[in-house]
Amino acid sequence: MSATMEHLVPPRQRQRRWTARHFAMTGSSQIGITAALLLVWLIFTILAPNTFLHGRIYVSYAQTVPYFGLMSLPLTLLVVAGDIDLSFASVFALGMVGYIGVEHSTHNVTLGLLTAIAVGAAAGLVNGFFVTVVGIPSLVVTIGTWYLYRGLTLVLVNGKSYTLLESQKAIAGRLLVGRWLGIPMQFIWFVILGAIAWLLMYRHRLGQNAHVIGDNKQAAGLMGIPIMRTRVILFVLTGMVSAFAGAMNSFQVLNFYPSQGDGYLLPALAAIFVGGTSVFGGRGTIWGTFVGAFLIGGIEAGIVAVGMKDFYTEVIYGGIIIAAVTIHALLRRRFAR
Repeated sequence: MSATMEHLVPPRQRQRRWTARHFAMTGSSQIGITAALLLVWLIFTILAPNTFLHGRIYVSYAQTVPYFGLMSLPLTLLVVAGDIDLSFASVFALGMVGYIGVEHSTHNVTLGLLTAIAVGAAAGLVNGFFVTVVGIPSLVVTIGTWYLYRGLTLVLVNGKSYTLLESQKAIAGRLLVGRWLGIPMQFIWFVILGAIAWLLMYRHRLGQNAHVIGDNKQAAGLMGIPIMRTRVILFVLTGMVSAFAGAMNSFQVLNFYPSQGDGYLLPALAAIFVGGTSVFGGRGTIWGTFVGAFLIGGIEAGIVAVGMKDFYTEVIYGGIIIAAVTIHALLRRRFAR
């Protein structure tokens, strides 16, 4: 039904239709990804009980999955709006260049962390500018800035790595990678930012606008939705969270190296699309992304634990992404009738 005709449908009938479509496109996918996670966990537990019945592997997941999981949260909103950002893995490292410059000159870890996040915001703003103002497709822009930001990182630090011993002593460092009641702070931050992303997606105008823009940009313009501003904000949020995740990763290993974040592009995208977000835009789910991150993050360890070679991981990642995109394409075609 077109946006111009929708006002002719009685409110109750329109609400029932929206609810049915919403459940079919998001609710069922959330149930499906949760069931898939439980099924994979059950299979790995049966095949490798010594590993998956021990608490250490879950502590490991809680420390490692949030690094790419955090970046997938704002990226989910961006994909819902019909855009994509492939540069986040480079911003993951670029933000730490700002941290190093400020922390080494001021010896203030908190100020360095804020600088890293500001650098991430600036990187996102550059992406948003070229996509919305210049009018270049986001896929093309962020492929370019993926290389640009990685190159800037290497140039600005001259390809060198840096130790971050000060972060271990600072309150900001302990808040990012310490523990609270035995729970790694990385997981706690993942939960907190996941809740914020959920509120933005479903209880805030930003998420509502993103859904409309991704579903029908022309209708969004006719409704007076600030398309350009919404898209730029989502790029900025993606950059900020990516830089935050990069700082968290560096604080954990007490070291910064220019190539960090290189391995997180595919897992983050896989978590989004496996979790139920449509590659075509207009529909997405934060819960699905959250669960999808642990599904993707658990596959590699599970494969190794059951005795398979770790190079099977990429084969499985690729198959999962293709299957997820295919399912969403079929659902989109089915409910567009």
